[in-house]
Amino acid sequence: MVRLQDENLLSIGQLARAGGVGVETIRYYQRLGLMALPARPSGGGTSGGTRKYGPPDVERLKFIRLAQAAGFTLKQIDRLIELDATSDRVEVRQMARNRIEALDVQIKELKRARASLNRLADRCDDTEGGPCPILKAFEA
Repeated sequence: MVRLQDENLLSIGQLARAGGVGVETIRYYQRLGLMALPARPSGGGTSGGTRKYGPPDVERLKFIRLAQAAGFTLKQIDRLIELDATSDRVEVRQMARNRIEALDVQIKELKRARASLNRLADRCDDTEGGPCPILKAFEA
């Protein structure tokens, strides 16, 4: 019989699916200290000694994934998690501004690469003889 408090608990596989990651990703986050490693339950019953994860673990996993999508490194995410337990908005805001600056640099580089590739694509005309300028540019 499942205890009422166990109804919302997940196996590591279920947690991985809920967060859209693999089990090994969760284990990696645990090794880094980004996620807690729950204790193995003792005793018999249906748990079979399987670690169980609750809603806070799902929230933490989603936080990590969203922060990664915003471009934060795992080390930065670790710091964001630490700051979440404090009221230090100044550092969090500065980390976000630094990330925005880095994104702006990446955007400029991507725009430059796109413009360059557009120029090469325009010059790569089927009617002209010789190698395509795109391929020549990649050989250099």
